[in-house]
Amino acid sequence: MDAWIHVPHLVIRDDPLTPAQELLELLQNPFKQTLTDGAIWSALGTSVGFTAFIAIAFSFVRPYNSVVYAPKLKHADEEHAPPPIGKGYLAWIPPLWKTTEKEMISHAGMDAAIFLRFTRMCRNIFLTLGVVGCCILLPVYYTLNSDKTGNQQWFMRLTPSNVNDQPLWALVVAAYSFNIIIIGYLWWNYRRVLQLRRIYFESKEYQQSLSARTLMLNDLPKKNANDEGIARIIDDVVPHASFARTAAARNVRDLPDLINQHGHTVRKLEKVLAKYLRDPQNLPAARPTCYPSKKDPSYGTYPKGQKVDAIEYLTQRIRELEIEVKEARANIDKRSTLSYGFASYDDISEAHSIAYALRKKKPQGATIVLAPRPNDIIWDNMPLTPANRSWKRIFINFWIAVLTLVWIAPSAMIAIFLVNLSNLGLVWPAFQTQLSGNTGFWSIVQGVASPAILSLVYLVLPIIFRRLSIRAGDRTKTGRERHVVGKLYAFFVFNNLIVFCLFSTIWNLISSVAKSPQSALDTLSNFGTTLFISLCTISSFWVTWLLQRNLGAAIDLAQLWTLIYSFFMRKFSSPTPREMIELTAPPAFDYASYYNYFLFYSTVALCFAGLQPLVLPAAALYFSIDVWLKKYLLLYIFVTKTESGGMFWRVLFNRFVFGTILSNLVIFLTVWVHGDGVHTMAFASVPLPFIMIIFKIYCAKTFDDKIHFYSTRNINKHPEGAMQKDPLRSVGLAHRFGHPALYKPLITPMVHAKAQNILASIYKGRLSDGREAYSGDTMSTSGYSDAYVMNPMNAGKPGKAAGLPGFEIVPESRLDFEYYKTRSEFAAEHGGGDIFGRSNDVVRPGTPGSMWNGSDPPSRSGSPTIPTIPRMDSPGPVRALSPSSDIGVTYPGGYTHPLGSPYAPEVGPGRSRSPFYSLGNDSGSNLVGNAAAMPIATPGTRDRSPLRAPGGAGMLGGGPRGYGGLPQEEDLGSPEHDPMQYNYFREARHSRRY
Repeated sequence: MDAWIHVPHLVIRDDPLTPAQELLELLQNPFKQTLTDGAIWSALGTSVGFTAFIAIAFSFVRPYNSVVYAPKLKHADEEHAPPPIGKGYLAWIPPLWKTTEKEMISHAGMDAAIFLRFTRMCRNIFLTLGVVGCCILLPVYYTLNSDKTGNQQWFMRLTPSNVNDQPLWALVVAAYSFNIIIIGYLWWNYRRVLQLRRIYFESKEYQQSLSARTLMLNDLPKKNANDEGIARIIDDVVPHASFARTAAARNVRDLPDLINQHGHTVRKLEKVLAKYLRDPQNLPAARPTCYPSKKDPSYGTYPKGQKVDAIEYLTQRIRELEIEVKEARANIDKRSTLSYGFASYDDISEAHSIAYALRKKKPQGATIVLAPRPNDIIWDNMPLTPANRSWKRIFINFWIAVLTLVWIAPSAMIAIFLVNLSNLGLVWPAFQTQLSGNTGFWSIVQGVASPAILSLVYLVLPIIFRRLSIRAGDRTKTGRERHVVGKLYAFFVFNNLIVFCLFSTIWNLISSVAKSPQSALDTLSNFGTTLFISLCTISSFWVTWLLQRNLGAAIDLAQLWTLIYSFFMRKFSSPTPREMIELTAPPAFDYASYYNYFLFYSTVALCFAGLQPLVLPAAALYFSIDVWLKKYLLLYIFVTKTESGGMFWRVLFNRFVFGTILSNLVIFLTVWVHGDGVHTMAFASVPLPFIMIIFKIYCAKTFDDKIHFYSTRNINKHPEGAMQKDPLRSVGLAHRFGHPALYKPLITPMVHAKAQNILASIYKGRLSDGREAYSGDTMSTSGYSDAYVMNPMNAGKPGKAAGLPGFEIVPESRLDFEYYKTRSEFAAEHGGGDIFGRSNDVVRPGTPGSMWNGSDPPSRSGSPTIPTIPRMDSPGPVRALSPSSDIGVTYPGGYTHPLGSPYAPEVGPGRSRSPFYSLGNDSGSNLVGNAAAMPIATPGTRDRSPLRAPGGAGMLGGGPRGYGGLPQEEDLGSPEHDPMQYNYFREARHSRRY
């Protein structure tokens, strides 16, 4: 056996092989040890050296580029702002050391805290395993593993390739030690995650969120797809539950597609104008042109294959889409419902206890789960039936399987040529000459280039899997990300452990059987030995590959790709104002990709721990460095795009258990092939996988329900656990959990202020506002009858109109995310406004202003539409209208129009609001404040009644009179005692007698 691996290297052939024959032999044995020793040292040197260099360079550059290296310090509100960081070169290190896990939840969110906990767990596991594995296995391997020829390299002496019989009991002992250590760390962290979830449940943001007390019902039968039907389904299975406010989903038809077309057309117009007006003083001779959109209903009227004037066509197309959106919103039929809806309760405990009780039931075929955040829902997938969803998943899984199989060929070529460059020299004589003359240089190239190329290839895979998962029918974005982690992990494990590691063995088996079918049984009997030797040989590559991961972590810290992309965008492109603003926004953290990388690194290290113990300190080195680098990234640079509340943990736990089981199988293979003749050691290792499975079941039963649900008790059976109810907690259910297409503001084309003067001369489109903001038609459908607006004036020239209708003029000084961070069009891709003080899921009970949607703050600059009640700030020469949370919005019948903000306190400059919006402007709003018909009332003394929710019965969802003919809110007073009525204040002018 010792000579088996060396025979191909020592045989001298009489006849030289052709490149094709060499390739066939390489497919049988691609991992020849020629440059391994130099590759390992070069990988370690370049990894540590470049990481240290990048960290030092980062320390010098960071204080002078806070836009890239600390954007959250500027944009986050006071509650979510990370710890202050000084200008010193090493000032970024102390905050990382001092920030606790609980503070991390406040600064970066629960998902970020769970990510760092998982990274720390991996670091601690591999540090412990590295000490145990190296102390137990390395002395045995190095002492007993020798081929007695003097040609064996030191690296192969650290593997059990020549260790046989009784000494392999050390490997069995190490395997049990590894499993015990992993179980201990997993249990400890599972328990800690439960504690973090309880802290998260008790946080102010969760307690005030509407989604925390709301249930989502899917797959509703047609007869129950209405507000009353939702309540009946719940009452049938939980008859003693309190009264819930319900809202069935309305059929929005093609409205989302129209809004997407509008947004795409606006961005296209912005790009055309940015290129054409790049130098306003020297305009190109020819006006920009484009092809008409195939989605344009009038596409057939344009000459085929002929371009049209881009500016005129796109502005006209935007206007047509705006009209279509307005008409579609006005014509929504509230009687046309879909197969899902929502039910909200006053108390979080009750909602969670109902979801827990119904977690395994399907009353009338409907599934009832806790509602996700509104911005977490993938609305296009919500109406899918179970059959459609199943077919979509089967179809997507089929394509993923095809992609996995297609990737076998590239993975095999990487395994043959990149792992060992001498293989490339065998089929390329010219390269062999270079390789022989510069062995040291190509040794470094092999140690650096092959892992780097492999990593670059895998960068595109998360994008592909995410797009496939969107089409698979996932209802939530966070659920989709968890599925992406699972699919990516399965893909990586199959192609890198099944194909990459086992390819030579499998090919050798196939070729041997093809050459000699009579000896097929003998070949199969030696399969285990061949596989074991191949794994020992390839273990060197994984050590170098894990060492190179530190370089990738350092590149993340330096934000090199962001700097390069920003530089080329600004210098060699014509970015639009919107693109410039987005460049200054904190980027979203790609949890799915990083979790997959960490899980794959861990699986590789665990699988090769018994064959090459050096992979354990290599993995420990990576996680020890990355835990600090990722903490800085999550504290100061990245934001969580969609918060899941730490629900990634179970996916991570299950995959880590799987990786441990896979490593146990490798241990079994080793002791079966090289153990004693009766396989005693192999049978001794058999219980290890079953121990891990039992441990996984125990943790699921002990922790999962407490992690997922705030309360599992029926609140009516345990009144001592009930919390004080607030009737305003569930206000705005139909609006907050309605399809965003019903209230999503339409974006306005942005143009740089330097082109403001020339824009009017080149713009030949409509002269009225793009949203017809000042027409009576729009005002009649805005939802308010007391909104009167005049054209905004230029602050510098009273009496003159500000800007050009239909465009938003953005000066150079305001090309910053700070001024637009609370606008939904920008915040949606950068944390949803959660860290900017503008979460659209938080309600503030007891204040009328809590029912304001918050999708756009009272700072909607430059969006041409009918403003409503809120006050607004004038940004000087910038065209700005009074903002509203309902820009471009028409509320269909059955949906409650949220209150404006006349009751909200004046907000001064601070973190939560930009100084840009702190100035007043009454030119476009509040001209007739709260105008209403003059009531007739008899003056007199009245008693003050408790404040009640504005609006009539049924306005909160559930129809005019609600389920069973009952109103959907408590009647706390007669209409004339309503503080929202004009007469309420009129009576206050008379003296009262007490």
